[in-house]
Amino acid sequence: MKEILVLYYSRYGATEALAREVSVGVDTVAGAAARLRTVPAVSANSEASEDAIPAKGPPYASIDDLVECAGLVIGSPTRFGNMAAAMKYFLDGTGSLWLGGALAGKPAGLFSSTSTLHGGQESTLLTMAIPLLHHGMLITGIPYTEAALSTTTTGGSPYGATHVSWNRKPDSLSDDEKSLARALGARVASVALKLAD
Repeated sequence: MKEILVLYYSRYGATEALAREVSVGVDTVAGAAARLRTVPAVSANSEASEDAIPAKGPPYASIDDLVECAGLVIGSPTRFGNMAAAMKYFLDGTGSLWLGGALAGKPAGLFSSTSTLHGGQESTLLTMAIPLLHHGMLITGIPYTEAALSTTTTGGSPYGATHVSWNRKPDSLSDDEKSLARALGARVASVALKLAD
């Protein structure tokens, strides 16, 4: 069984909802399983720290999660067209993996959420891709063979899965957003299995 790490940061639940749909997509591929992990929030107060185990939801990711998994799908809410500081902080701590080439050749996918349609989703996906490219990962997107990509009026991009909350309940994903998140998870899992062969 090849595990695909679905790694995310979520403040209000929208990105977590996407992560769960990506995980569903991973789990539809025979021989693959999703490993859902999150990262702790960061604080401007240097004395503040999160508990070692989250009060709810999946466990915090470790460097070992990256090493052990056959692929990665990473998600963050948008912060001014960029990934959230918590995700950047986690990725900044992966230098030892870069030195050893531990992630080179593994497939990766991206997802993001915003509260507005033009909130910087695609630039956020690109900012998350940059450190993964430095690691030598193989970025997979969502091809236009996915019908929902051509018909969605909510989230979705060839760069990765996205969600627009429109200031509604943050985890209220549209059918298209769910479909594209699942397609992304299945795509990364399928590529990981092919690369393993």
